[in-house]
Amino acid sequence: MTVTLTEKAEFRLRAFLKSSATEENKTQKGIRISVKDGGCSGYEYGLEITSNPQPNDIVTKEGNVVIYIDAQSAPLLEGIEIDFVEGVMDSGFKFSNPNATDTCGCGKSFKAGDCSPNGVPCS
Repeated sequence: MTVTLTEKAEFRLRAFLKSSATEENKTQKGIRISVKDGGCSGYEYGLEITSNPQPNDIVTKEGNVVIYIDAQSAPLLEGIEIDFVEGVMDSGFKFSNPNATDTCGCGKSFKAGDCSPNGVPCS
């Protein structure tokens, strides 16, 4: 399973992980990446900080960030690159997915071949 973080994305994620750490909770935290039905193109990316991965999550590491990948989402995430962009109008994580056949203008949803569910308008 290949998920790539750019240097900026890894830096931002390490900062989020560090800020969410507590003295009581020394469990290794990481990010969990998933795909769910939603968004204007059909699928929507999920990104969350967790120290409690799901039992069948695929575990990998990119730089100093532990990545938990939802097993059901893995085929749609294979080869994805996650970047962090900063701009005047918009800042956040950007997903470059080689499995996407179409993406939305909001940048948070995508379509994958004929298997995507019906999209809903961006909010």
